[in-house]
Amino acid sequence: MATHNPSRAAIIGCGPGGQAAAAMLARAGWAVDVFERSPRLDPIGAGLLLQPTGLAVLDDLDVGEPIRNLAAPIDALLGTTRAGRTAMRLSYADLRDGSVGLGVQRTAIANALQTAMHHHGVALHTGVDITDIAHTPNGPAPVTHSGEQLAAYQLAVVASGARSPLRTKLARARRDRQYPWAALWFIGDDPNGRFTGTLRQVYDGTTQMIGFLPSGRAAPEAPNKVSFFWSLRVTDWQGPDALDLNRFKDTARALARFAEPLIDQLESADQLVFAPYRDVILASPVLPDRGIALIGDAAHAMSPQLGQGVNLALLDAQTLAAHASPDADLPAALTRFARARRKHNAFYSLASRWLTPFFQSDQRWLAPPRDLLLPAMCRVPWTRRQMLLSLKGVKTGPFTTRRETHQAPRHIAATRG
Repeated sequence: MATHNPSRAAIIGCGPGGQAAAAMLARAGWAVDVFERSPRLDPIGAGLLLQPTGLAVLDDLDVGEPIRNLAAPIDALLGTTRAGRTAMRLSYADLRDGSVGLGVQRTAIANALQTAMHHHGVALHTGVDITDIAHTPNGPAPVTHSGEQLAAYQLAVVASGARSPLRTKLARARRDRQYPWAALWFIGDDPNGRFTGTLRQVYDGTTQMIGFLPSGRAAPEAPNKVSFFWSLRVTDWQGPDALDLNRFKDTARALARFAEPLIDQLESADQLVFAPYRDVILASPVLPDRGIALIGDAAHAMSPQLGQGVNLALLDAQTLAAHASPDADLPAALTRFARARRKHNAFYSLASRWLTPFFQSDQRWLAPPRDLLLPAMCRVPWTRRQMLLSLKGVKTGPFTTRRETHQAPRHIAATRG
């Protein structure tokens, strides 16, 4: 039987949250092993929207600047109706604090965090599918798909995403269901900077939505990209072979004529990635007496309407590492971690759940009040500010925000006036 090392931590899942947790725990003194089910790290999917909250975590790991050099600055969010009427216009500049969002490719974040993991001595094990965590006298012991029980650790961190099979085995869920709506994603070239600076969305009632997120570059020599997403019902997706691509492209062009050069880059339905959503609320993201914590989408999956998923995962990782030092009372540390993240995660979980039907649902009657009220809310200074603070990722309640530790880099703040 393997001997117990009280400073060993296992991370299950190598997405941004898992990578950040691994690097930060290793920096704090843990000996860290990361287990990833895929045989190699090859991030799939479209771009991510990094907010100042997530950027602060990357800065803490000294990988923020490489991300900025590859990312596409997002100054504003613009939502219009099919008829061309502005439904929502928000500009970070109105916050007057130098804030900016960043559209970034998953590969760019993965590479930067991989560098941080390597720098702090994290051991990465790919092609290892962890399907359970055994409770042993020496601590949590990961169990592979084949039934092999690995050595015991003091701490196990589940960061295996929204559809984590470990969550259903380990944690008690108050809510864990799949949304009836999802998205199709595609990432294409933006050689002329047509989409620079603005996250754009176009709505046709509540049943059709198309969006465009500038996503920067995957590497310094790579071209600038833009991520395209299309809203659809889960039941409407029967796989790429069943999609009439020409009809799909015609529908997308009719909704967003300005995006025709991007839509024309779709040559095969295999270029589209189907992304369903889950809505998850756990009774607690920690099992203190078993030395287990769940972070990111494994703990609080939600609709991407507010674009906070990667940012919340990074903050989970940072907060966990701040509380769970190798010499800490681990059950107490995990309890403090859960308490520290509760209000922030709960606000965005609730806000995304309430917001989603106004943009993705069969409740068509919600579109007229949305298109009437949103422009008015964007014009009123107080409500506009609350909407921007929500987008920025700092809200913890209707009237409260989390304490910020991030200041915009001088070269970004200067360009924003």
